[in-house]
Amino acid sequence: MNRRIAFFAICLTVLTASRETVGDEPLIADLDSHLVAITAGFTGTELLLFGSIQTDGDVVVVVSGPKQDVTVRRKDRVAGIWINRDSVEFTSVPSFYRVATTAQEGLDLPSSALRRHQIGIQNIRMRGPAGAMADQVATFEEALLRNKTTVGHYDPIPGVVERRGGRLFRTSVLIPANVPIGTYTVETLLVQDGRVISAQTTPLFVNKEGFSAQIFRQAHLHPMLYGIVAIFLAGFAGLAANWAFRKI
Repeated sequence: MNRRIAFFAICLTVLTASRETVGDEPLIADLDSHLVAITAGFTGTELLLFGSIQTDGDVVVVVSGPKQDVTVRRKDRVAGIWINRDSVEFTSVPSFYRVATTAQEGLDLPSSALRRHQIGIQNIRMRGPAGAMADQVATFEEALLRNKTTVGHYDPIPGVVERRGGRLFRTSVLIPANVPIGTYTVETLLVQDGRVISAQTTPLFVNKEGFSAQIFRQAHLHPMLYGIVAIFLAGFAGLAANWAFRKI
């Protein structure tokens, strides 16, 4: 923790110095690391976002993962058996989502701005099928948000952006062990008098590293070969286990 505080102090010093160079930008923000390396023993991590503002206002941080297509299915009980019935496919769904703000008693922004910047889990943009009934899509969208929250990829409760000395701010971004890989965007906004007066986007890369990364790449480059090898290894493991039990 002391190392993190020391790093935060150094970064703020750099920000203060760079502010004079860039000409009093209203908002400056950055991450303590732009890379999250996923290894075999990865159990999650915590990133620090820090920055400074040159005017009054609230700070909002929105972390969004790479887009993906998600199919949500509804199970119904038929003759005592649960089967998949209706389904809806959503496109351009953020695989990961976090939001944090200094405004803990409500953000002074119109609903259109909240939707545009995807502030709040209810304002995440996702495309449903064309021509589908709105109430049906809404039901499946609620299920999607619920599922994402259950696995820890979405957090419906906004985090806290802490102020330090009036102009400085910081917040922690928790990255779970099951985080999706890909390129993330971290958008930091400065809100004043009901509008966004400044914004800054910072990239974040979540990549697999080590032996697990090699397996992951080969599985995507040669899926058929990977499947054959996986079946062979599973069969070999079964035979080995059977032989071992016979010897006991």
